[in-house]
Amino acid sequence: MKNYTYSGWKLNGFVAIVLNLLLVAGMIYSIVKIANGAESFTLYIITLIVCALAAFIMLFGYIMLEPNESRVLLFFGNYRGTFYDTGFWWINPFMSAKKLSMRARNLNVDPIKVNDKAGNPILIGLVVVWKIKNDGAYNAVFDIDAPIEIGAAGLNTRMNVLENFVAVQSDSALRQVAGMYAYDENTNTSTDEVTLRSGGEEINDRLTDELNERLSIAGIEVVEARLNYLAYAPEIAAAMLRRQQADAIISAREKIVEGAVSMVKIALERLSTEEVVELDEERKAAMVSNLLVVLCADEAAQPVVNTGTLHN
Repeated sequence: MKNYTYSGWKLNGFVAIVLNLLLVAGMIYSIVKIANGAESFTLYIITLIVCALAAFIMLFGYIMLEPNESRVLLFFGNYRGTFYDTGFWWINPFMSAKKLSMRARNLNVDPIKVNDKAGNPILIGLVVVWKIKNDGAYNAVFDIDAPIEIGAAGLNTRMNVLENFVAVQSDSALRQVAGMYAYDENTNTSTDEVTLRSGGEEINDRLTDELNERLSIAGIEVVEARLNYLAYAPEIAAAMLRRQQADAIISAREKIVEGAVSMVKIALERLSTEEVVELDEERKAAMVSNLLVVLCADEAAQPVVNTGTLHN
C-alpha cells in the first residue's frame, strides 16, 4: 500500500516568483540587445528562447494549500507522494496534482427499516463524522473509482464519490449492527443483555469499529458514529406501545401492592402495640382485605360508617 508524504524537490512560491521575474527580465534584456543589433545575435536569440520557455513552464508549477488540504502528485502517471505542506509553493510543473480535502465531514443516514435480533421491524438512523486519514490520500484517490476530474469541479466530484461510498457502507453497517441487538428488553431477552435502546456508547462504538473496518480500503477514518433515530416500524408501533403500557401498569401495580402490604402491616402492629383494640384472626383478615381494597383501588373508596357493635 503506497501511503507516503511527498519528499521531492520543492521551492517556496514567492522565491519562485522572483526567479520567474528574473527570467522575464532576461527576455526583455535579450530583446533589447537584439533590437540594438548586438554582435552576439545568435546568443541573445537562444537566451530569449530559453528564458521564454522557462518562464512559461514555471507558471504551471505553483500550488497553494490551505490547512487540512493535500495534493496527490503524479509524474506522467507515476505516484510521487502526497503534498501536505500548507502555504504557497512551487513544484515540478510536469507533475499533476489532484486536490483532496482532509477536513471532517458529516453524513446523516436517513432512517431505514430493518429487523432487530428478535425479528421486529424497526426504523433506525445514523450520523457519521468521517475524514480522510493522513496516510489515506492514495487510497481515497486511486482505490475508489470516480469520473475524470477537472479543476475545482474535480474536487467536488472526488469528495462526492467518497461521500456516496461512505453512505452505502454506513447503510450496510447499520443493518448488520441493528440485527445483532434487540430493540429493548422483553420476555425473549435477559435483563443484562445489551439492547439498541439501552446500549448507548457500546452500540456507537460497535458501529464505529464496523465502519472503520469497511472504509479502510478508501483511506477513510470514522471519527464518530452515533444513532440519531430509533423507533418501531409503523405497522407494529401500536401493538408495541400497548405492550409497553401493560409492562408499566404491571410494574406500577407491583409497587402499589408492596406499599399497601407494608401499610397494613404497620397498622396491625400499631393497633396491637398501643392496645387500641383487640382483633381476632377473622377480624384481622377482614381488616386486611378492606385496607388492601382501599389502598389498591384505582378510584377513591366510599366510606361506610358502622354504627353497630363490634361483634354480632
